[in-house]
Amino acid sequence: MARSAATALTWMQDGTSLFLDAVDHLGEDDYAAPSGLPGWSRAHLVAHVAANADALRNLVHWAATGVETPMYASPQQRADDIAAGALRAPADLRFWAHSSAAALAGDLGGLGGLDAAPWQAPVVTAQGRTVPATEILWMRAREVWIHAVDLATGIGFAALPADFLDELVTEIVARRGLDAVPAGPRPDVAAYLAGRPHGLTGAAALGPWL
Repeated sequence: MARSAATALTWMQDGTSLFLDAVDHLGEDDYAAPSGLPGWSRAHLVAHVAANADALRNLVHWAATGVETPMYASPQQRADDIAAGALRAPADLRFWAHSSAAALAGDLGGLGGLDAAPWQAPVVTAQGRTVPATEILWMRAREVWIHAVDLATGIGFAALPADFLDELVTEIVARRGLDAVPAGPRPDVAAYLAGRPHGLTGAAALGPWL
């Protein structure tokens, strides 16, 4: 499908609402429990999503000013931020998740309408891809939707929008360089490709993506 910036913006906004609502319903003791990602607690996951918003704000600044501002100073800085963030108190993590998401939304709004020039400014992702600033919307949408599932609060891939899942499947197939994928319900196919639990049978295991 042809993904528009307006569609990606809607996905980002709706996914952010879902993720933050799930965070708000975590009890104090829930943060130490395992998330759906191996080796990460829910605290790690919330810290990661909050830090991701802060990092994407760097790309928005790059697009707005033309001043090169990478998402992270280094891969180690990214890992250190998540590890340190996971040690925060639950109330601090909730506040960080909300405040960073709000700050990112405010910065994106500062770029002007989606047809404004800054949205086409080139920025570089943490993986080294040069993309237009509109890609920030899709990058954030992936983070909040998929990690809302990873919080392991009962949200599954079936709760994600069908058109979002179509786009996600298309991207992961291309990124993983797959020639074919197993047949099955789209939520299960998306979960399988993302390396998450799924209901497909006979599918070769894939590691987590994103």
